[in-house]
Amino acid sequence: MKKIAVAVFVLVACAAAPAVAQTRCPPAGYTRAQLDALKGADWALADDAARNRLALGLAACAGASDPTLRDGIAFEGLQHWLRAQQLTPETMRALAANLQTQMATPDRQGFRQPFAALILSEVARADRVAPYLDASARTQLLDASLQYFTNVRDYRGFDAHDGWRHGVAHGADLLLQLSVNSAFGTPELERIRDAIETEVAPDEHFYIYGESERLARPILYMAQRGLISEEEWTAWFARFPTAGEDMFRSQAGLARRHNVNAFLQVIWLNAKLSENTADDALLPGAEAAIRAMP
Repeated sequence: MKKIAVAVFVLVACAAAPAVAQTRCPPAGYTRAQLDALKGADWALADDAARNRLALGLAACAGASDPTLRDGIAFEGLQHWLRAQQLTPETMRALAANLQTQMATPDRQGFRQPFAALILSEVARADRVAPYLDASARTQLLDASLQYFTNVRDYRGFDAHDGWRHGVAHGADLLLQLSVNSAFGTPELERIRDAIETEVAPDEHFYIYGESERLARPILYMAQRGLISEEEWTAWFARFPTAGEDMFRSQAGLARRHNVNAFLQVIWLNAKLSENTADDALLPGAEAAIRAMP
């Protein structure tokens, strides 16, 4: 415990970076050992200014090639502080802007965009719990999120050395947080719903990393808001079965059958088991679509 306390003290002393987004990872003024010590201390950083500066700095680690830094430090640290409401509105607004920029900036390794989206899901959650964005900024966040999600084409998942590249799942997590934000009404929910549809069954790719479950979650939660009718949900689900297509004679057909069935079954099972009766509106349409699939 003494070693951790000393390390945290050093962190506070070294946190002299200005309160703007940094591009260096680990952030300037911090070593990896210091960040590991902070994580071991359950992210306890008493100096508010130092904590907010470090939060801005950690955003640069969304694209780190080391998964223990990208996922285990940057994401976990920011998630902790955001959920504990330990970051200022100014810091969270700066994070939102920074992460939207990163989310729109492809990189060859394929880490930056998915992890910017994942961290941004926590930034969006914080705005849902205690609003700090104005209507214009919130709309911009929605637009940027939909733009990223509907353009995901990197479907890599987990690698034992590199960790996760999980663009669809992380994008779905972001859309989930937006879909349950009471600041958004039916038009916004319909945009999110229709964006989800674009990634349910990508061409010739078989989901094997739980993507179908993550894609289903925004649909289940937005249904619980009761803003989209059962009839509208049924019409939406009817778009998934492809009439007259022999799905057993091509990789594209088999992939679509695999992915659509997985998505529909997750929707139906979770709505059926849910104690929230509002998502029962999904059941008729999901069941009809499942029965219509080959």
